Amino acid sequence: MDHIVFGFAFTFVTALVVIAGDYVLKLAADGNQPVWSVLVLLGVALYGVSAFFWFYAMQHVTLAQAGVAYSMLTLIALALIGALHFGETLHAREYAGLGCALLAMVLMSRLA
Repeated sequence: MDHIVFGFAFTFVTALVVIAGDYVLKLAADGNQPVWSVLVLLGVALYGVSAFFWFYAMQHVTLAQAGVAYSMLTLIALALIGALHFGETLHAREYAGLGCALLAMVLMSRLA
């Protein structure tokens, strides 16, 4: 059980780091920053750091479990950030996708 807890914890941290990178890159993109700007380089660096957490996540859970948990967390967080911070509109297909992500997480989680 500890393996799964550690695996999902590392997956959660990986998702948070990638979400931060995505947020910074979105700020750079919306601000018409050049590719070599500080914001873009920070986003790339955050992606690089996330690889280390991803490595540790995969030592504790299956790739499928980590992948589904990561996808679900990033989908939900990025949809919320897009809607709340950047004023992006969520439509029925986005809500359906978020629901499918949650269902996939439930189906892929193996606690034993």
